[in-house]
Amino acid sequence: MVGTTADGSADRGIAARLGLQQGQIVQEFGWDEDVDEAVRMAIEDLVDGELLDEDADEVADAVLLWWRDGDGDLVDALVDALANLADRGAVLLLTPRAGRSAHVEPSDIVEAALAAGLHGTSTVAVGADWSATRLMAPRSARR
Repeated sequence: MVGTTADGSADRGIAARLGLQQGQIVQEFGWDEDVDEAVRMAIEDLVDGELLDEDADEVADAVLLWWRDGDGDLVDALVDALANLADRGAVLLLTPRAGRSAHVEPSDIVEAALAAGLHGTSTVAVGADWSATRLMAPRSARR
């Protein structure tokens, strides 16, 4: 669960566990009303900036991709997420945790990631309902 500080702001520890750092640019895909706003705020707090939306053309250091079972083709979504990703950037794939509605099986994540040219480096719990898998492209495959 995301903790809060005395002033009520989201705990930046979640964003740091995702491998994010201050000053990075993060683009967000797949926002819907079920996302964890505390996680989003923690990321914005840590990077000291707002998340870019799906239509942004700026180069991003990381992409936050909220994904649920039934959202469509995960391979296509991962490929789209790579469009503005900087060299050595990461896709942070957030999916509902096991036992939650619209949970995505880990084997489906691995299969889609490989098909998109990515590999997983870690998975962490973020918030009460979401898990984040950090996906990276092999260095040789980057532009």
